[in-house]
Amino acid sequence: MYLKKLSLVNFKNYDKAEMEFSPKINSLVGNNGVGKTNILDAIHYLSLTKSFFNNIDSISIRHDEDYFIINGTFLRDDDEDQIYCAFQKQKQKVLKKNGKEYQKLSDHVGKYPVVMISPADNALISEGSEGRRKFMNKIISQYNPEYLDSVLKYSKALQNRNRLLKDFKSSGKFDNDALTIWDSQLVKYGTYVFHERENLVNELIPVFQENYSMISSGKESVKLSYRSHLSEGDFAEALANSVTKDRFLEYTTIGIHKDDLLLEMDGYSVKSLGSQGQQKSYLVALKLAKFEYIKQKSGISPILLLDDIFDKFDAGRVEQIINLVGNHRFGQIFITDTHQSRLHEILSSHNANYKLFRISDNCVEEVIRNEDAAK
Repeated sequence: MYLKKLSLVNFKNYDKAEMEFSPKINSLVGNNGVGKTNILDAIHYLSLTKSFFNNIDSISIRHDEDYFIINGTFLRDDDEDQIYCAFQKQKQKVLKKNGKEYQKLSDHVGKYPVVMISPADNALISEGSEGRRKFMNKIISQYNPEYLDSVLKYSKALQNRNRLLKDFKSSGKFDNDALTIWDSQLVKYGTYVFHERENLVNELIPVFQENYSMISSGKESVKLSYRSHLSEGDFAEALANSVTKDRFLEYTTIGIHKDDLLLEMDGYSVKSLGSQGQQKSYLVALKLAKFEYIKQKSGISPILLLDDIFDKFDAGRVEQIINLVGNHRFGQIFITDTHQSRLHEILSSHNANYKLFRISDNCVEEVIRNEDAAK
């Protein structure tokens, strides 16, 4: 599966743009701020129905316009699928496959999987647990529609339970039967989500550690572990035992909405121990493990989006990353960089099948094509 064509109208800094891609490696080069990352984000929209960077669609509309349109052509098993994504201010987002509109956007997720590696990934290390839960959700939802549905239903039950707790405090009245209704929903969907996350982390660990060892040449030891209230005992019992505390605080203190991933290096938190290069190596290894996991579960090689991954890496680690992604384990790859000569030299030395596009001031120009290599 790969993205054959992409066209943009009023998307971020582009008024109009059209591109036709290599099924292997596509390099987007240009100065900072010219829109390289925006092309990757458009591909992310076509796959996961939203931006990689935020959940507010209006932010993705070009300045002084009131809508954007993204069109993409995916090729899979010799079949072409036309994906249309559009958003207009004050209206609902529209997503179509071959002219037929989706009634639920979630029905599209997982059909054309992507994995994006970006400087924004550093939030997984530097910020709170919500981003790490979203990281797990993004992986599992790309091959398991039931999981995404369970997360959404759990979130709705959680909102209703929290609203009930606030009502108890304001009214001075307590109704345990009403609370039990939402407890049963939390237990049903939360338990399913917990087991899926637990399986995910257990299967990610060996691939993640292998990737990191290759990128770092075995210089550090890394660890990944999953922390959840549900691993400590019966969820229903824990909810019942937390009622007094929850009533006082007016929110639910126990559940999968408190889950976290522990990211460690040489026995310490990677946030406190790791240098910028080590932290970035950690995240690249983790994202490449995500790629392998989705590929294994879905049977489809995701599109790999590498945004400015060479920043803060020494030459040795850059070379190891290219060695990793340049082999036949990976399908279509998009790479952004500010240095055309550096990227061209690396790809040429690997005899890669690739296209190189120069991005400048709302303009996309194909400047190098090497489609006869590595066949």
